[in-house]
Amino acid sequence: MLTRRGFVNCALCTAAGGFAAVAAGAQAQPAGQTSGVTRRILSTEELPGGRYVVVQVAAEIAPGATVARHTHPGIESSVILAGEAELLVDGQPNRTLRAGDSFQVPAVTPHSLRNGSGATRVAGTYTVEKDKPLASPA
Repeated sequence: MLTRRGFVNCALCTAAGGFAAVAAGAQAQPAGQTSGVTRRILSTEELPGGRYVVVQVAAEIAPGATVARHTHPGIESSVILAGEAELLVDGQPNRTLRAGDSFQVPAVTPHSLRNGSGATRVAGTYTVEKDKPLASPA
């Protein structure tokens, strides 16, 4: 089961300022905290069969902060709860997202996020293989 300690540096697209490739089942100490991004795990659930884990996260991104390019070994599905940010996904046009907009990033696709002038709140759901790192720099 994924713990807050093992996930804090990977939740919501681990960003600049420190990166730890932490396996979804690991309980390792994170290498550093992402500057400008705060995260809170809402739930972690192992799917039937024990191969995949679904993690739901609430995050707040500070004004002007950037989430560095990275990938996930599974699908990210998120919704913007408040604020405005630009989503950059390889192979897709850049998208400006506002409160109420949702997005999905395919597995192993490099992506990043540039926040606007105000704080942005995001609810994210990650479906990843249980024993693989949740995020890796790209």
